[in-house]
Amino acid sequence: MNTRKTLRVNEQGHLEIGGADAVALAKSFGTPLYVMDEQYIRDMCSVYRDAIREEYDGNGLVLYASKAFSCLAIYKIADSEHIGVDAVSAGELYTAFKAGFPAEKIYLHGNNKLPYELEFALDHKVGTIVVDAYSELDMIDQMCAERGMVQNILLRINPGVEAHTHRFIQTAKTDSKFGFSVADGTAEKITQYALTKKHVHLAGYHCHIGSQIFEKQSFLLAVDKMMAFIAEIGKKYSFETEVLNLGGGYGIWYTDEDAKFSCADYADYLKAIIRELKAKSQEYGVRSPFLVVEPGRSIVGEAGVTLYTVGAIKEIPGIKKYVAVDGGMFDNPRYALYQAKYTAILANRAAEKPTEVVSVAGKCCESGDLVCADVSLPKAESGDILAVLSTGAYNYSMASNYNRNFIPPVVLVKDGKAEYIVKPQTFEDLVRNDVIPDRLK
Repeated sequence: MNTRKTLRVNEQGHLEIGGADAVALAKSFGTPLYVMDEQYIRDMCSVYRDAIREEYDGNGLVLYASKAFSCLAIYKIADSEHIGVDAVSAGELYTAFKAGFPAEKIYLHGNNKLPYELEFALDHKVGTIVVDAYSELDMIDQMCAERGMVQNILLRINPGVEAHTHRFIQTAKTDSKFGFSVADGTAEKITQYALTKKHVHLAGYHCHIGSQIFEKQSFLLAVDKMMAFIAEIGKKYSFETEVLNLGGGYGIWYTDEDAKFSCADYADYLKAIIRELKAKSQEYGVRSPFLVVEPGRSIVGEAGVTLYTVGAIKEIPGIKKYVAVDGGMFDNPRYALYQAKYTAILANRAAEKPTEVVSVAGKCCESGDLVCADVSLPKAESGDILAVLSTGAYNYSMASNYNRNFIPPVVLVKDGKAEYIVKPQTFEDLVRNDVIPDRLK
């Protein structure tokens, strides 16, 4: 088990999350249940914020990549930790605004922003829009002209760095749908085009090389390529880059195949990137830009644990044993999408050593509905509470009502106390938007 201080086994042999007994949480709130550890989230916000302050004299901004986990409470926490957020849809923007998050500290992303999303962002004075298409740039310029305003933008650049991660979450490989390529000259062309626009202010550039990355070399290479590009553009067009957004993508622990980063490790990771940025600024003779980073998974991922109740247990002799739970791909589709790996433990018997390898099956009517495959557990029994670790990112945010199952509620724990931050769904919620045409009545 990953040994961070807010996740431990208590005297009863139960898993404890942020001081709260997981078995008691399951009894009080039911299962499936997402549990988020507030202190861990705050600790990670401060790790990145302090690294920029200590290594870069505070000349930067941390943005929480809210696609990882979005609800009203997380935006409140981000605001109280003095960081910004990045959003990728009007829905995320609306949630942030509803929480009272300051619009000027929001960056809007997306490779195909719809007209209503851009209008919504402009009308609410979103701080920065990261542009990813010529048509988008034209729309923003026209909309701003109609409103008599100038919008701050960055251009999303593809530096051509292929990070060592799952191919579906690589975002800077040559054939990625994201960004303008440095290699084929489109990054320079869109820069030249943006500089002709009267109602946008080109502040700089953004890149994001992928997600779940542990080795620093990919990030250091991205810094080198981006700074070389910035220097070249500066000389050709007398353009000074004010802002460089290096995205996020820092990996987290899911299983013992992954590195176990402490808070200090994440701080050192970002500080190494900053040192490279300063060195390359000096090497290429350009002023060090205002630095923006966008961690998401690494802020909330390990803060989350999902609790399930074990139901049916089925063994295919000599082949496989299934332990079925009351959740599945409707609360965590990542196994179905990526064959994602997780660590699972029996929360009510957390001190017991594993004795067998099983696959944890969900309750959906899909053969591929697994929560995790080939995990080591003590011999599970119906009624046990199963905890799947590191589910804070891309679980709730990717959940659905598939098979008309309920999306589980979310509780936030701190100092042993738990409160809803997303309430349970009801049967009425499942049919709230359904309509029966008169001809069918």
